[in-house]
Amino acid sequence: MFSRTTETLLCAIVFFNSPITMDNTLQAQKIEYPQARKVQQADDYHGTEVADPYRWLEDDVRESEEVAAWVAAENKVTNAFLHAIPARERIQKELTALWNYEKFSSPFKVGGRYYFYKNDGLQNQSVLYMMDSIEGKPTVLIDPNKWSKDGTVALSGTSFSEDGRYLAYGIQEAGSDWRTWRIMEIATGKLLDEKLEWLKFTSTEWTPDSKGFFYGRFAEPEEGEAFQSLNLNHKLYFHRIGTPQSDDVLVFEQPDHPKWGFGPSVTEDGRFLIISVWKGTADKYRVYVKDLSEPYGIPVALIDHFNDEYDFIGNDGYTFYFKTDLNAPNKRVIAIDIRNPDPKNFREIIPEGPEPIQGVGLLNNVFVVRLLKDAKTVVKMFTVDGRFIREVKFPGIGTASGFSGKRTDTETFYSFASFITPPSIYRYDMITGESKLFRRSQIKFDSDQFELKQVFYKSKDGTRVPMFIAHRKGLKLNGNNPTLLYGYGGFNISLTPYFSISRAQWLKMGGVYCVVNLRGGGEYGEDWHQGGMIHKKQNVFDDFIAAAEWLIDNKYTSSKKLAIQGGSNGGLLVGACMTQRPDLYKACLPAVGVMDMLRFHKFTAGRYWVDEYGSSDDAEQFKTLHAYSPYHNLKPGTKYPATLITTADTDDRVVPGHSFKFAARLQECNAGDNPVLIRIETKAGHGSGKPTSKIIEEISDLWAFLVKELEME
Repeated sequence: MFSRTTETLLCAIVFFNSPITMDNTLQAQKIEYPQARKVQQADDYHGTEVADPYRWLEDDVRESEEVAAWVAAENKVTNAFLHAIPARERIQKELTALWNYEKFSSPFKVGGRYYFYKNDGLQNQSVLYMMDSIEGKPTVLIDPNKWSKDGTVALSGTSFSEDGRYLAYGIQEAGSDWRTWRIMEIATGKLLDEKLEWLKFTSTEWTPDSKGFFYGRFAEPEEGEAFQSLNLNHKLYFHRIGTPQSDDVLVFEQPDHPKWGFGPSVTEDGRFLIISVWKGTADKYRVYVKDLSEPYGIPVALIDHFNDEYDFIGNDGYTFYFKTDLNAPNKRVIAIDIRNPDPKNFREIIPEGPEPIQGVGLLNNVFVVRLLKDAKTVVKMFTVDGRFIREVKFPGIGTASGFSGKRTDTETFYSFASFITPPSIYRYDMITGESKLFRRSQIKFDSDQFELKQVFYKSKDGTRVPMFIAHRKGLKLNGNNPTLLYGYGGFNISLTPYFSISRAQWLKMGGVYCVVNLRGGGEYGEDWHQGGMIHKKQNVFDDFIAAAEWLIDNKYTSSKKLAIQGGSNGGLLVGACMTQRPDLYKACLPAVGVMDMLRFHKFTAGRYWVDEYGSSDDAEQFKTLHAYSPYHNLKPGTKYPATLITTADTDDRVVPGHSFKFAARLQECNAGDNPVLIRIETKAGHGSGKPTSKIIEEISDLWAFLVKELEME
């Protein structure tokens, strides 16, 4: 849903050796769902009374015996149903075999050494390696698989000191957004004594002397409130190596603005601390600057409003470069002289173009600009005065990621992949513009047996919307293909063609996989994003429904063979679309979804999403939210699609009460025979840090559910 570092979330050989047979007893059995107590709870929203009969399911499963008992009972029903599906064991076996290959990240260079992540295949967590040269022998620096037997403790965030002596790194337990940070002496592998706790939604930025770093944190929550209480009163601190956290120096706070958060960034020349101030998920920032050469100097406001995006790129002395949407919904690059920061003196370096800018780096004294063209990656390079140099050529439709490094680096690395193309890592020469293959994934997946295309269709209001479709070559358009439609549509997040082992497995099983670029995302810039926000959120659902109708009209599939899936904001998408058009799909997979649109802002990070959704505290916004809120729009006596809801007990991003309440109400309202199940993972959160073993178990359950409900053969 939300990640910030200044939030962040898928062969010619037939998969099955014999046709899948259905267990007729299982198909016909009536599921006995656990009884969920109903309460006489109703709230007045601007004169409208709204019932909330399952309010008690919002309680923390760790603190409430009644909620814990309901969770256990639901999991018992769900597990019995899923494990009775004959195909499930075979799916898990094949998925495990497909997953078992070496996976590498793009290397990056810090302090004279190269680093990369590697997973041998089925390791629960990827391991951080280091090398003295790019051709050198890798040695293990951090292996988080040793931190827990079940793999639920993950490495989450790293920050290297400028001299290459120290590594600060985050530890994530059970998928929670909370992080504990430790510090390692790289040469010896020795851990320093200090431990930094209650960090969330922050980066760590070292000072150039490598004696310490800046970071953001919240106060320690009250006992029993860590996973549900609102995140307020963020503060920015400086930690000095060798001292306890209690001695950390408070650098910046705004007690009059408890909803503000602070992201630190130190300029490469070490002269300035940049403080990006945010108050929600919108890319709208205030910016403060502190001169680190003046020990007692206070941060000074450079941008004193939240009207526009100002994403810091780098600097030449007092000239600061920013990516901004100021008068440019597709973004542009500008220069600001911090000694004379009046907007009339802003200097444009790279103008806005037809392709929205996603990110900008500064390497080899060159701006590396990542753009999207119809949701496909484009990378262009410009001089610091804005002259175009070249465009990086990629091998087809896909997504390129990487291009990290320092301003003095003459080389960088990037990864390229698509829905049907496993990742390949390239070494890129910043001087010549030459890409050389560095490493290629050796997965047992024959890309030549599949095809990927992009189509465009019209939504309800005539808006042109793109969609990617991947499937086996030779697909017959007979309306009988099991099809999985995936979407997100929010928070300016763009869905680009990426490689996912689970999706590769779906394709090998004979499924069609579709990803639609809905309004609300960032695929066509800020205008596209705003076209799916607040009062325009219905556009997102209309786009998704129109995609499903297009697939049916064009004979890719039919309503009896169509499943929809989405997670987080995408879980909301699935929840809204299945309540608005329950006739259109056979199966629905909403994951960690925001299902109660009237109360989301009352828990943990939910308050940040008011920028995107609006708030029920506002009378007009309440009407919009109430009109599509999945939990509130379930109607008794309706035949809903087969549904498998997924969530986790430690999700402190979208608290599991959303899914709990939705599941209880859906089971109450559903009039048909389609199963309505909820799968509640333990010792897991919103998704990040989840161990491989749990991922494989979950995907096996999901695909088995679809095999049964879509009657795949």
